[in-house]
Amino acid sequence: MRLLLTNDDGIDSVFLRELARELVAEGHELSIAAPRSEQSWIGAAKSRNRGVHSAKADRGLGCPTWIVDGTPSDCVNIAVEHLLPRPPEGVISGINMGLNASLGFIIASGTVAGAWEGALHGLPSIAFSQDVSYEMYERLKAEGGKPDEELLATLRVSSRFAARLGPGLLASTAPCSFVIHNVNFPFPCKPDSPLRRTIPARTLVPGLFSPQSDDGTHRLVYKAGRDVSPPEPLTDRAAVAAGFISHSVLDYTRLGT
Repeated sequence: MRLLLTNDDGIDSVFLRELARELVAEGHELSIAAPRSEQSWIGAAKSRNRGVHSAKADRGLGCPTWIVDGTPSDCVNIAVEHLLPRPPEGVISGINMGLNASLGFIIASGTVAGAWEGALHGLPSIAFSQDVSYEMYERLKAEGGKPDEELLATLRVSSRFAARLGPGLLASTAPCSFVIHNVNFPFPCKPDSPLRRTIPARTLVPGLFSPQSDDGTHRLVYKAGRDVSPPEPLTDRAAVAAGFISHSVLDYTRLGT
């Protein structure tokens, strides 16, 4: 397939690089347009009040690559309309460093928004995310994004799974359907980890900012939120916690029904 890959962790994310290598190895015609810097929790924001810079770059990934000084939505919009010689047949966003599971996080996710921007162009789209603990996340940041051997092993399994699952899901999704796929990998992810269809968990996520400090600012404080989902059907969060790969189908045509 002719695919566009983006993310919200930025062009230098090892999570993006591992997935890109697997997609190229599977023989897909891949192009990448990813943010210059991390754009987590930015949702579907677009850079309205400033110019957005894009530049072709060689990151050694074996495919055309552009760095975009904007959001994931900017990346997809600009790439599809102005950078790629031909429109892609599908958009893949990720692999994200951390879960994008539950209503409290899907809506805020830059990764999911990258896939949604593809859907707004009439393209089948999918978002991939990898569960990591808070401690792993902090260690990754401290180590400049370099994963330890245990996390890298899981990431490579997840990337191989994504490179095989993703194109099939895209091919089965009708154009202009306003449907995106949201896949979350557990930690650890194993070659035999089962895939389960899920729905987004219902989470309450209050109090994400600290009290005002002496300089008058409030700082984001990560919280997983409180899950208030009914016991059935299986949710994305429950599936990942049980060691399953979660696959939710987000059908935006059903909003308000």
